Order: sequence, then structure tokens, then C-alpha cells
Amino acid sequence: MPDLALIADPRSWVAFITLALLEIVLGIDNIIFLSILVQRLPARLQHRARLGGLALAMLTRIVLLLS
Repeated sequence: MPDLALIADPRSWVAFITLALLEIVLGIDNIIFLSILVQRLPARLQHRARLGGLALAMLTRIVLLLS
């Protein structure tokens, strides 16, 4: 039952909330960075680059969360 004690520990919740907020901030940062870079591309490539960049960012984040 030590796992249940970890869930009830306030320090665990603070760490979880901190990490969740950090993920949100970094996600917003990725969107801003990608939008700046994509604007420099020709109009016909912008949509593909935006989708590719967001997919790569999401895949990287998932791999890091699973590691």
C-alpha cells in the first residue's frame, strides 16, 4: 500500500501540478516558435510544415514522458 500513500502526499500533488504547468508552458512555446518559423516558408509549404512540426513535437514529448 505504499503507492496509495504517495497519492495522498501533498508534495506529490505539488510536483504533479508543477510538471503539468511546465508541459503547458512548453507546449505554448513550441506553438509560438513553430508559427514564427513557418511564416518564413512559401505559402504552399506552410500547412505541411506546421503539421509536421506539431507532430514531431508531440511525438518527442510522448517519448520523453514514457522514458
